[in-house]
Amino acid sequence: MQIFSTKALKPIFNHIMNYFVHSMIHHTLLLFLIFRICICLDTISIKTNPVRDIDKYVLVSSGETFALGFFSPGKSNYRYVGIWYHKIPGQTVVWVANRDSPVNDSSGFLSIDATNGNLVLYKTDRININQTVVNVVWSTNASSSACSPTSYCVARLLDSGNLVLLHNITKQVIWQSFDYPTNTMLPNMKLGIDRRTGLNRFLTSWKSEDDPGTGNFSYRFDPSGSPQMIMYKGQFRWWRTGHWNGIRWSGLGIPAATVKFLFNVSFVNDNNEITYMWDVFDYLFSSRIVVNESGLLQHFTWKEGAERGWNGMWSAPIESCDQYGHCSAFGLCDSSNAEQFECICLPGYQPRSPTQWYMRDANQGCVRKPGSLICREGEGFVKVANVKLPDTSNVKVFASGLSLKACEKECLINCNCTAYAQANISRGSGCILWHGNLTDTRKCTDDGGQDLYVRVDEHELAQNAQKPKGMLVTKWTHILLVVSGVSILFGIIFFAYWFLKRTRKGQRNLFLDANITSDESTNEKKLVGGKRHPDLPFFELRTLMNATDNFSPTNMLGQGGFGSVYKGQLENGQEIAVKRLSKHSGQGMEEFKNEVTVIARLQHRNLVRLLGFCIHKEEKMLVYEYLPNKSLDYLIFDGTRSHLDWTKRFEIVTGIARGILYLHQDSRLKIIHRDLKASNVLLDDSMNPKISDFGMARIFGEDQIHANTSRVVGTYGYMSPEYAMQGLYSTNSDVFSFGVLLLEIITGRKNTDRINGSPFPNLIGHIWKLWKEGRVLDIVDPTLCQPFSAQEEVSKCIHIGLLCVQESPTDRPTMSAVILMLANETTLPLPNTPAFIFRRNAYHNAESSTSRSGEAISSNSITITTLEAR
Repeated sequence: MQIFSTKALKPIFNHIMNYFVHSMIHHTLLLFLIFRICICLDTISIKTNPVRDIDKYVLVSSGETFALGFFSPGKSNYRYVGIWYHKIPGQTVVWVANRDSPVNDSSGFLSIDATNGNLVLYKTDRININQTVVNVVWSTNASSSACSPTSYCVARLLDSGNLVLLHNITKQVIWQSFDYPTNTMLPNMKLGIDRRTGLNRFLTSWKSEDDPGTGNFSYRFDPSGSPQMIMYKGQFRWWRTGHWNGIRWSGLGIPAATVKFLFNVSFVNDNNEITYMWDVFDYLFSSRIVVNESGLLQHFTWKEGAERGWNGMWSAPIESCDQYGHCSAFGLCDSSNAEQFECICLPGYQPRSPTQWYMRDANQGCVRKPGSLICREGEGFVKVANVKLPDTSNVKVFASGLSLKACEKECLINCNCTAYAQANISRGSGCILWHGNLTDTRKCTDDGGQDLYVRVDEHELAQNAQKPKGMLVTKWTHILLVVSGVSILFGIIFFAYWFLKRTRKGQRNLFLDANITSDESTNEKKLVGGKRHPDLPFFELRTLMNATDNFSPTNMLGQGGFGSVYKGQLENGQEIAVKRLSKHSGQGMEEFKNEVTVIARLQHRNLVRLLGFCIHKEEKMLVYEYLPNKSLDYLIFDGTRSHLDWTKRFEIVTGIARGILYLHQDSRLKIIHRDLKASNVLLDDSMNPKISDFGMARIFGEDQIHANTSRVVGTYGYMSPEYAMQGLYSTNSDVFSFGVLLLEIITGRKNTDRINGSPFPNLIGHIWKLWKEGRVLDIVDPTLCQPFSAQEEVSKCIHIGLLCVQESPTDRPTMSAVILMLANETTLPLPNTPAFIFRRNAYHNAESSTSRSGEAISSNSITITTLEAR
């Protein structure tokens, strides 16, 4: 056994010790650096390195909720300093520092100015090869003596998303990003006015998805009268929340359960400030409110661990009644009027211009009925229930101490007081008095509205009362009323019997000769401009009355918002369909002329053929070819009547597409239909589709791409977002409607249907969900008897439908491209997110009440829909 001496072991021992010491020093330094980085990760100070774009360095809040650094939005190459969610997939930006002063390269850096303590964004500009200069791009511009080279300030990113500039020792806040928001409101952020300093915190939209610069829409407080939040488009009011009613914004449309159980809402209106702030109770939720580039205010939530991104809880404005002053002064907007004009006049008022009103144009509003006496002449108030109260900018507010009865007395003593309402529904006291126009009043579809009491005269008050006042009803009065009623009833029965007997004997000519004059030729000239048009055959009223058996109810084929359609037979045996417009329908002379002049010049196998027209005094009628199989909606939306197999449905889809292509491209005119829907597609005896109803159609110039209108018309569920929200229509608008119709034909469901168990409020949203999950065939109409051999063709058609209903008009294919895709095996592009699919929040209340239909409330949210104007 060999024995080593101590002298021999010493070098080995020294080597081991040296290695150990160096290793400890290395790891200690490494730990120190890591620790230093961790404690400085959310802070910038004069003692730390700046945040440089070229280093790709970002600040991260202590809880790793938010990050701050340089970014480029969308397709832009410019660089901005912004704050975004750190852990949520995708870069959701909530604040931008230099939104109107972008940096055009990666030379930018963010640091604390050692002289005045401000947080400053610099960029380096090269003057020549050997010389550069550093320029200020953006600064907090906070003037404070608290910051100095010896008593310095730091910038810290908080877990709330707030970037604060504060004193390092005293923690005094010198400046904060929450006081200068961009397009996003976060929990615990205040919006409103600091009355002491004059600071006004409000949201402004980005210019576009690629440009965070200050856009055209702003969301801010109107402190006058009873304060409310208003969305402005430039300097004009675009939409408003309604006043603060003690619990929430009146008429905003957020369900009470959502406000109560999900959010802690704070509203302050005192001598120091007028502000609004909210927070979430469940901190597993991320929540934000955004003003987007189109003027849409959207509330999004994101649940921790979610894989599908942000969910839309509610949005506004989403329909015509949301648009500020849509029905003008003293008008009431009611979007539940499915087939009628959504605007009506408040009690005691009538349209200022009846002609324009019946043409669905409410720009001139309503005026008090002639002869109304409302100044100490026995007048009173009619309650208009559950409405978004009128604009409260110019009202008198009694904050507390007055009951509703006292409010009524207060309004009555002033002859200029037009209405009153309760100011604070949480305390049940206080009132608001209007002394002028009642503007932007709308009917609420949920429990978010309030009762408005409108001043009316004695006559109107009596008409609206449940029982007439001031009438002494005696025993003899009852007897006289009964005798008179019986006499009148027998008189009506006798006259009806006599008239029917004469009609059956063929003596109608006396009636016709007494009512039909030579005015037909005059009316025809009024329509066609003083001369007969070769494409416009004219029918006399006598001819159409004989053909339809005097418009007998037994010959009625259907009834819609604009009147009734009757089957008839001319003397030569030809069957016809007569569209008899209601005298008080929304389709006035202009729409009638439009439909006649447009369709008379169109000839295509997939367009209904116009045979002629008739005008007699107040009567307006269109004569079409008779199509025996009714309209498409009659068959596809009722499984008991549907006998359309997939082959026939595909032929119908292709025929509709060819008809639209003819309108857009192949006819003598470029036509935008604007009201494509299942009920406007008729079927002939061979089940060939024919597009009908051109009352809303518009003629475009050969080089015209799009047009704009302030009068949006169309049908719920079929209108494209840019048309429903902004009044912009083009061929892309018809493509969107075709996409909806295509999906309806495949599924046998209306787009407005809500599918049980689906988190989406409409058919498009549900199909999109199934598409993303690869289960899109689950929604196919069960009457097609799956499985069937055409699954690939059906999947392709659903794919085409989703391409047509994409939110951006420029993303949608043209109708020529649609026909090409239908007819050929081609590789289709992936669709982007469709419009109007905001998902409902999956919040469940264990003690929830039942909905109107009797089912338990499973979600509390407001969802996107289109407006319905017909």
